[in-house]
Amino acid sequence: MVDDPVAAHYELGLERDRLFREGEPRLEFTRTLELLDRFLPPPPARLIDVGGGPGAYAAVWARQGYEVHLYDLLELHVQQAKQASDDQPEHRFTAAVADARSTPEPDASADAVVLLGPLYHLTEQTQRTSALLEARRILKPGGVVAAVGISRFAALFDGLWQGWLSDPLFRAVAERDLAEGQHRNPDPVRYPRWFTTAYFHRPEELTDEVTHAGFDAVSLHGIEGPGWLMQEHWSDPDRREQMLFAARAVESEASLSSLSAHLLAVGTKPDP
Repeated sequence: MVDDPVAAHYELGLERDRLFREGEPRLEFTRTLELLDRFLPPPPARLIDVGGGPGAYAAVWARQGYEVHLYDLLELHVQQAKQASDDQPEHRFTAAVADARSTPEPDASADAVVLLGPLYHLTEQTQRTSALLEARRILKPGGVVAAVGISRFAALFDGLWQGWLSDPLFRAVAERDLAEGQHRNPDPVRYPRWFTTAYFHRPEELTDEVTHAGFDAVSLHGIEGPGWLMQEHWSDPDRREQMLFAARAVESEASLSSLSAHLLAVGTKPDP
């Protein structure tokens, strides 16, 4: 089950609009789709979106011609995802409640499994391994897994950008993140923007976890690059192009991947 603080955070309903500003996709959404477009098998492949939230990504993939099935642990997100599917009746996808560690999918039935949210809310390595092994179970041989983690340094950079590091309470949060990777919000009611219970990965940790779950050819990619710290300029076309250029330039540079708030690990299920 999702920890109560995690459920309470998402029950605020903010996730549906988080990836957009005034209806336009933001940097994280733009870059995640751009990266996955390189690695996902072409439509009409069968794609399982685990922890897919309100369905923003699932809606795009359904319009592209994928057979998309979304699972999320929160009933609110599933209802929002169903509404997103209803809003595009010619490109529907399904949505249901399920835990990332146990989905109602047959063995070897999917061409791709995408985990854009579950891993960082599974704060113990054994839990994350269970979710990755479940993805491996439902993938066909040669199928693609794409798993996202949050960078170990995300709170440090976000706190610097927002000016929160002068707050002793937030500084303690950032220091624990750096030392342990365990992110905790001490007062989510007062500080909802400080996120919720999560695990923040070092890049090599995420790669190792996906590899040790039995996937081959695992590669790591920084999603946003350093531009996520200047997203107030995203509406400026010139600055937007610069942010995208910077993200693409360093996406596979191991020494700089942690500049991104989110890390994407991609691997394949080996043939028997």
